[in-house]
Amino acid sequence: MSQYQEFVEFHNPPKQSKNAQIEIPQEISSETPEEILQKAYQSIHSDLASEILDRIKSNSPAFFESLVVDLMVAMGYGGSRSDAGQSIGQSGDEGIDGIIKEDRLGLDVIYLQAKRWEGTVGRPEVQKFVGALHGKRARKGVFITTGKFSEEALDYVKSIDPKVILIDGKSLANYMIDFNLGTSKNVTYEIKRIDSDYFTEE
Repeated sequence: MSQYQEFVEFHNPPKQSKNAQIEIPQEISSETPEEILQKAYQSIHSDLASEILDRIKSNSPAFFESLVVDLMVAMGYGGSRSDAGQSIGQSGDEGIDGIIKEDRLGLDVIYLQAKRWEGTVGRPEVQKFVGALHGKRARKGVFITTGKFSEEALDYVKSIDPKVILIDGKSLANYMIDFNLGTSKNVTYEIKRIDSDYFTEE
């Protein structure tokens, strides 16, 4: 067996001097367990968001419109799911895909635009939506896309009336995770710490 280098090294490990120090990887020595766990959580969250977006894009535009309503209801808009669902895709106006109640009483409404796009939504598309809102004398609108918005589009909605919220694909996936839409809990970990008050003697 002495002819095998691996066998020789196993039975005769190299000797280290007394002053030799074991090098510890920097990331292990500098990060706390909580920081490592946080990084792992962020990585899992990012992977899940990407998978959600891929699933949305693989489904039909009708599915995406229904998903938009589900999300708005999950976030507290639209009253019941049946009430909210009656308005989506029925307006027939250019630039408007649906109308949803802002609250359960329907004191105000929010106009929706749902675009299942792969690329970038530019200012012209957002302007069409805003024009449709003006035609309805609407004060609030939400434009949701699976793609992303250009800088010009983002800057445009900052200084206009009505109020328009732009939700891109990344934000959409994160909202779905936050409001448990299309996702379910897998494992829950509790991080506990010492309760100093309990150990304080009077």
